[in-house]
Amino acid sequence: MAIQGSLLQLTLFWVVLAAAAAEQAHPIAKQGCQDKCGNVSIPYPFGTTDKCYYDPEFLITCNDTFDPPKAFLMHGNVEVTDITLGGKLHILQYIAHNCYDELGALIADNQPWLNLPNFTISDADNKFTAVGCDTEAYVYGFQGNKSFTVGCLSVCDSIDYVSNGSCSGVGCCQTSIPKGIDYVELTVRSYKNHTRVWDFNPCSYAFIVEANQFNFSPAYLKNLTNVTFLPLVLDWSIGNKTCQQVKRDMKRYACQGNSDCVDSDNGSGYRCKCLEGYQGNPYLPNGCKDIDECQDSSLHNCERICINREGSYTCLCPKGHHGDGRKDGEGCIADRSLVIQLTVGISVCLTGLLMGGTWLYCGFNKWKLIKLREKFFRQNGGFLLQQQLSGREGSTRETAKIFTTEELEKATDNYSESRILGRGGYGTVYKGIFSNGKIAAIKRSKVVDQSQIEQFINEVIVLSQINHRNVVKLLGCCLETEVPLLVYEYITNGTLFDHIHTKSKVSALPWETRLRIAAETAGVLSYLHSSASTPIIHRDIKSTNILLDDHYTAKVADFGVSRLVPLDQEGLCTVVQGTLGYLDPEYLHTSQLTEKSDVYSFGVVLIELLTGKKAVSFDGPEEERNLGMYFVSALKEHRLAEVVDDGVSKEANPEQLNEVARLARRCVRVKGEERPTMKEVAMELEGLRIMVKRRCINDKSNSEETDYLLGELSESDAVSFGVSTSGGYDSMRNHVIMSVRDGRLSCGR
Repeated sequence: MAIQGSLLQLTLFWVVLAAAAAEQAHPIAKQGCQDKCGNVSIPYPFGTTDKCYYDPEFLITCNDTFDPPKAFLMHGNVEVTDITLGGKLHILQYIAHNCYDELGALIADNQPWLNLPNFTISDADNKFTAVGCDTEAYVYGFQGNKSFTVGCLSVCDSIDYVSNGSCSGVGCCQTSIPKGIDYVELTVRSYKNHTRVWDFNPCSYAFIVEANQFNFSPAYLKNLTNVTFLPLVLDWSIGNKTCQQVKRDMKRYACQGNSDCVDSDNGSGYRCKCLEGYQGNPYLPNGCKDIDECQDSSLHNCERICINREGSYTCLCPKGHHGDGRKDGEGCIADRSLVIQLTVGISVCLTGLLMGGTWLYCGFNKWKLIKLREKFFRQNGGFLLQQQLSGREGSTRETAKIFTTEELEKATDNYSESRILGRGGYGTVYKGIFSNGKIAAIKRSKVVDQSQIEQFINEVIVLSQINHRNVVKLLGCCLETEVPLLVYEYITNGTLFDHIHTKSKVSALPWETRLRIAAETAGVLSYLHSSASTPIIHRDIKSTNILLDDHYTAKVADFGVSRLVPLDQEGLCTVVQGTLGYLDPEYLHTSQLTEKSDVYSFGVVLIELLTGKKAVSFDGPEEERNLGMYFVSALKEHRLAEVVDDGVSKEANPEQLNEVARLARRCVRVKGEERPTMKEVAMELEGLRIMVKRRCINDKSNSEETDYLLGELSESDAVSFGVSTSGGYDSMRNHVIMSVRDGRLSCGR
């Protein structure tokens, strides 16, 4: 009886404790963060303010100007109606439509698109739907780098054939969409401009809609334009790694206690879910709370007494169990008491062993990590690099520093995704903020060829000695990881690609600035080819590898695939590497890398600056896909005015444009021997830039005044032309004077 009384007291204690825990609401947001916007709950990893969300893509903007307030995804106009911890994000999306009058004239047209690179459209919850009796609709989109097109066709002559509530193909057509879609464009067309069915169907409609939220009605054929938005479901996940990958590096593992990782079944990344016996928010510390199964008879199989425990429960007498000749449940209580005592004793012993084992295990792992870092440092040529750098300590130039793993991890917040500046084919670039406040760009490569370690070390040495204002400076490297990390100076104003191809930034690049950027970039390549102690071929010149600072000064970056060329060699035979559209065709066919390969790539960049078009584009006709080939063809057919960017053609003088266009055409010739050297290109561009700039100062200058201006050129100006101040300078001076007198150089309009 004493044992039975003790067990009853213990049971009462657990019941009271469970009841108190049940009264505490399960939090869904971080402490101190907004967990609701209007009628929409906002669970973490989503949040409305800084430090309340996991990553910037999970930002929810709560607009209080509505009553009740409305939630929008990030800073855009995509309205959010519901967020679930099961990985679903419910939004509202526009409807594509085109409408005609009775004579078949188009009176309304809307072709919406949706671009959400961090989310995927749910293939399980949504359907692509077309509504109309003279309708052809398509959804075009991307699955990562692969494009797709899905279509629907609906043609009918009478509304009598249309079934209410059934989207069976007559008046309404539905089809599934593929997995992994993060970008879609909707297009809807008509065969007869609705002239045959106008009295009951003047418009065609197309949309992606949550399947169980759309019930077709023949009335939609008459008018669906008054419905602005329809519900759509997105799938969300954390990052772009699988559970197996992210568990190797627990620094960015989002799943908290009493939870597990689940791979996304639509797109990349993973989600977290509470373990069985728990519920709550698995992304919050202690967010998964124990479920009290004893409070709900449907959750346990106990006959009488149920004791809740962490993650599960215990029955003192399961259903169907009885003691020998005793009252119902008495034998069970005695048996269970002994089991509980044994369990407690064993648990205490196991806990002690586990704590001691954990301490030994952590110490052993720390020792292994130190040894592994030493191995990588030696394997990556760290001792050789230290010797090389120590021999240069007397140099007046600042040499590269060897950083530790801890320094870079702290600077990048353990390589947080919020610090990512960009991703490329060879690695990821992070923004690093050091303890002294200095900001740097840290490149973390994907792979490294162990056979090239000596060249890697030599490249670090050479780049650390480059003192060129238009090259992104190498500050140092880290060799304690399997793949070496490089640390560069941080450039603030993005890439040349962004400024050429982003509409909001194009206006900041007038013709004079474009010409200066081209001249600066050409000067860097001329320096690498001709003036570096060991010639360097960049091998990946493109507009994304040309950075701009706050003054729009060009900074050439990313020497990840560059090659050092011994002075006694003209080229190297290598595995072909580069970027489609910028890649030298001669190098592609022969694998023979020369300085002229950089000339070809630069020529494509120069054409980009002239035309404002991308190096490769699949949007237009086939003959316009390769920018270099298309530009050369246009010049042959005297169609330069058609391909030049409108802003450039308005600002630049036609003769000046022709000079630059002819230079670009020479750079992209198929045969490398027919291309100019980068020194020649740099001289011609710098000559154009300086002479045009000086003529603009005094547009009434005659040949005598030009002679005077040339007489004022400083030694640094002469060096900008690539010649000395001796006989070579006089030759250059005469060349420029003749160019001006021939009318080939002039100020922009």
